[in-house]
Amino acid sequence: MLIHPWDGATDDAEWRDWLAGHDFGHLVAAGRGRDLPVVQPTHFVYDGAAAVWLHLARANPIWPLLEENPHALLTVTGDYAYVPAGWNAAPGTDPAKRVPTSYYASVQLECTARVIDDPGRKAALLTRQLAHFEEPGTRVPVRTGDEEDRRRLPGIRGVELTVTGVRAKFKFGGNKDVAQRERIGERLACRAEGFDAAARAQVLRRTPPG
Repeated sequence: MLIHPWDGATDDAEWRDWLAGHDFGHLVAAGRGRDLPVVQPTHFVYDGAAAVWLHLARANPIWPLLEENPHALLTVTGDYAYVPAGWNAAPGTDPAKRVPTSYYASVQLECTARVIDDPGRKAALLTRQLAHFEEPGTRVPVRTGDEEDRRRLPGIRGVELTVTGVRAKFKFGGNKDVAQRERIGERLACRAEGFDAAARAQVLRRTPPG
């Protein structure tokens, strides 16, 4: 992922705060000597520091690759919006000859994966995920002593990811002047489609006061 000086994270707090509001991404495992990696869309739970937990079906094709090479990538992207050429053109220039761009936030976590097969550890991992995703009081903890849970646990494997590196990008017109960023923010507000509101919030958040 290309990161220009003007769209990199200002500090670790910026990307951590953003990632704390997201819990769905893509786990990428390359294995060794393969033509293509396996890319698995998945929900996950992030601890806010250096650990991520998720689980996948035992039949998932990602397992042999993680066994060959435990180094994996978890990538999360959001707040994206298409910025038309006319919006991206500086005042006094011909918009018909300008280029459009994309705004987005993306965090890529370089990780070491540990596969979890122990029933007790899998139960604890699932309970952690349920506590994050389910409404309070709607789902009891997963227990190895419960007959139904005991039958279901062999069908999944857990993954604990230890974060070893981070690449974070917040591409929201950081190379434009304040006035142009504010104009693009206004146009995103008027269009109000998809993630336009989230992208506009990012533009304004990263734009210094004029």
